[in-house]
Amino acid sequence: MNLETMTALQLGAAIRKGEISAVEAAKFSLGQIEQYDKKFSCFVTVQDDVLARAEEVQKKISSGEYTSPLAGVPMGIKDNMCQKGIQTSCGSRMLSNFKPTYSATAVEEIMKAGAVPLGKLNMDEFAMGSTSETSFFGATKNPWNVNCVPGGSSGGSAAAVAAGECFYALGSDTGGSIRQPASFCGVTGIKPTYGSVSRFGLVAYASSLDQIGPIAHNAADCAAVLAEIMKQDRKDNTSVATKGADLQAVLNADVKGMKIGIPTDFFGEGLDREVAATIEAAAKQLESMGATVEKFDMPIVKYAIPAYYIIASAEASSNLSRYDGIKYGYRADDFEDLLDLYTKSRSEGFGMEVKRRIMLGCFVLSSGYYDAYYRKALQAKALIKGAFDKAFEKYDLILGPVAPTTALKIGENLSDPLKMYLGDIYTVMMNLAGLPAASVPCGFDSKGMPVGMHLIGNYFDETKILGAAHAYQQVTDWHKRKPTELENM
Repeated sequence: MNLETMTALQLGAAIRKGEISAVEAAKFSLGQIEQYDKKFSCFVTVQDDVLARAEEVQKKISSGEYTSPLAGVPMGIKDNMCQKGIQTSCGSRMLSNFKPTYSATAVEEIMKAGAVPLGKLNMDEFAMGSTSETSFFGATKNPWNVNCVPGGSSGGSAAAVAAGECFYALGSDTGGSIRQPASFCGVTGIKPTYGSVSRFGLVAYASSLDQIGPIAHNAADCAAVLAEIMKQDRKDNTSVATKGADLQAVLNADVKGMKIGIPTDFFGEGLDREVAATIEAAAKQLESMGATVEKFDMPIVKYAIPAYYIIASAEASSNLSRYDGIKYGYRADDFEDLLDLYTKSRSEGFGMEVKRRIMLGCFVLSSGYYDAYYRKALQAKALIKGAFDKAFEKYDLILGPVAPTTALKIGENLSDPLKMYLGDIYTVMMNLAGLPAASVPCGFDSKGMPVGMHLIGNYFDETKILGAAHAYQQVTDWHKRKPTELENM
């Protein structure tokens, strides 16, 4: 049995049939981590109880207690989701010694389904970045080319799935942090509707934008994960009741008769020609499958980046004020008084990008600038939501690129924050509006780097998005391609 080519659902089915045990699957994944992770740096922590958990899960599968199609399948968790007793660092020195006393609701739900967590996955510090280079534990590498970034902030999650170190992973998405790394690494990832997955236990970056979602090899695997974690949670007051993703409906989906819109404003200056051509080819493929595809104008796109970074930084400055060296987290060794303790702990504990966003957030919320920046950003957010509401009166889905380029070289944008921020131009709007959206592999550029197709749906249309993605993946094989770096090891 070749586990290297299996999806999460295929492995889960094999475990239920007794063709392989959960323990054997866990040993395989641990072996993959041992073989590849020194090169890719996907994992911050590998848990020491993996085999014990796999044995426990196998017993409950055999007894009929675990019936999920994902039971026994090894997976990874982004390092900003609390897991009881396991280091949860958010890729920061500030929390490098933090072990939560509770688990995030999403982690609890996937554990109830019989998941076997392998460990915590690397990320940009406090999810602030688009390259996974700002982690205190070092940069994650792209399995398609180790000289390139895997995207961020869920770069460790996407790279681990692409490299075959785990069969699926949980990531978080504040402005594209699931979709952009999924695009860069040639895997499938979806940000669900805001509020459909509990944020309890997710270390906050920007509370009105953050959302947990899955990264996997294909749309069917993503649907299976969402079916387990899309549940209302009393511990999260933004959590809403939802039916969740319907795996069977996704597997039976067809795009025939579906109306898909493509905003012309997505294809302006800054979009790489090869990326544009690949997205247009994917659109033609969907059209050949029976979908109606047409272009329309959405000029509000130009306001997305400034509105997002003002709102996200403002919320970050508030959320990160709790890290003061007093109750938990990093504390400076040498200080004179309380103010000095605050200053030194934060100066030494936070990285440069986190400090930059805290300062920007404090500025836009300060007296005299609140109305000029923050209030206008909220107004732009409302206009963006209105533009999508209008679009979905006519279209079932909206299609476009996930990122303006394929994966960048390591270090290429780290010294130019504005250039890095502009790379999120196609993804941040969905977070501002709270909409679900997925990245689906749809081709490669001339350098052999993956390109992702962006499928955006109306609120709670995760099944429709993943159904269209699954139908597309039945007639294409982009999602089945394996990274070239693995062939060289």
